[in-house]
Amino acid sequence: MGILIRQLSQAERPALARHLLALGQDDRRLRFGALLNDASISRYAEGIDFTQDAVFGVTDDELHLLGAAHLARSSGHAELGVSVLAGHRGQGIGGALLERAHLHARNWGVRELFMHCLSENRQMLHLARKHGMEVVAASGEADAWLKLAPADAASHFGAVFAQRVALWDFALKSQSALARRLAEALAPSPASPSR
Repeated sequence: MGILIRQLSQAERPALARHLLALGQDDRRLRFGALLNDASISRYAEGIDFTQDAVFGVTDDELHLLGAAHLARSSGHAELGVSVLAGHRGQGIGGALLERAHLHARNWGVRELFMHCLSENRQMLHLARKHGMEVVAASGEADAWLKLAPADAASHFGAVFAQRVALWDFALKSQSALARRLAEALAPSPASPSR
C-alpha cells in the first residue's frame, strides 16, 4: 500500500505546530522562505483557517506527523507549502502530499496549483518538476505552477476514498499506540520487588 495521506482537522493544529517546530533552522528557512523562530511558527499554525484551507499529513505509528502540506485557497489558484522531517525524506512522502493536495485543489475548482520557494530549495524544485509543474526562477526565488484539470466524478471519489483509507489507518495506529502505552504503564518496573 502506498503512503496514506489524511486531511487533518482543526483539532490537530497542535500536532501540526509540533511538526513545524521540529524542523531544523535550515529546513524552516527553506519551507517558509525565511528563518522563523518558534513564536512565528506557532503564530503561523494558529493562523491557518481550516474552513478555508486544507492541511494534510502523514503520521508514523506513534501518531507523530512526519510530513505535512498546507493548501491555501485563493481566487483562481491554490498555494501549497510542504514539509517533511529530515529523517524521513527520500521515501516519497513529499510527492504523496503534493499529489493529494493536487487532487483536493482540483475538487475545489481552482485552475492552478502554485508553490513558491527559494531557488536553493533543490528538493522542492525537483518535486515540482517531477510532478509536471512549470518552474520559473529569478532573484533567488522560484515559483512553480501546475494547470489543473476540472474536477470530475473520479477526482471526487478519489479524494473521498483516500481520506477514508487514511482515517482507517489512523484509527488502527491510534489503537495500537494506546495499547502500547497501556502495556508500558501496566508492566512491572525492573526495580519493583516480586511477590
